[in-house]
Amino acid sequence: MVVARDIMTPGAECAGVNDTLVDAARKMRDLDVGALPICGEDNRLAGMVSDRDIVVKCIAEGGDPSQTLVGSLAEGKPVTIGADDDVREALDVMERHQVRRLPVIDGHDLVGIVSQADVARALEPVEVGETVAEISED
Repeated sequence: MVVARDIMTPGAECAGVNDTLVDAARKMRDLDVGALPICGEDNRLAGMVSDRDIVVKCIAEGGDPSQTLVGSLAEGKPVTIGADDDVREALDVMERHQVRRLPVIDGHDLVGIVSQADVARALEPVEVGETVAEISED
């Protein structure tokens, strides 16, 4: 059985809840990623922030990304997958919540990120096709 830990990108870097959106955007640029986990002061996962979130939820609304804190975009309980959960479960969670990236948790610790592409590479194309279409609907 292939589990999330087997396919994840380890060592995910967080944007802190008290970082500005400009700080988060620079970190995304430097890491060449489109999203970052949001971690609280206690290092616990508080959510995810994407480059799209910054544009749609701040800039398009007339907000100032140099003054807006990352934590203001953390909404609700983060959608995650356990490190030892089967990749098929990851695919199911992605489809149910229409997300392309899942933080991977071991206990309460963030240990990595699983992307839609990671899951697609780990499973047979027939298992992935419909779910990718579902996730991609906006």
